[in-house]
Amino acid sequence: MKFLHKLAKNNKGATAIEYGLIAALIAVAAITAMSGLGNSLKTTFNNASDAMDGAGQ
Repeated sequence: MKFLHKLAKNNKGATAIEYGLIAALIAVAAITAMSGLGNSLKTTFNNASDAMDGAGQ
């Protein structure tokens, strides 16, 4: 019974899990933001390339 009481009182494992979940959420948010930014930059550079191709004719 003492073991169960001691285990319930120990919150180091819960804190580590919480930090892991926070890190995972930050990683997902960063990947999503970078993916959107990458698509935007691709469109911008394609538009610039198309404009340069048309200007040379």
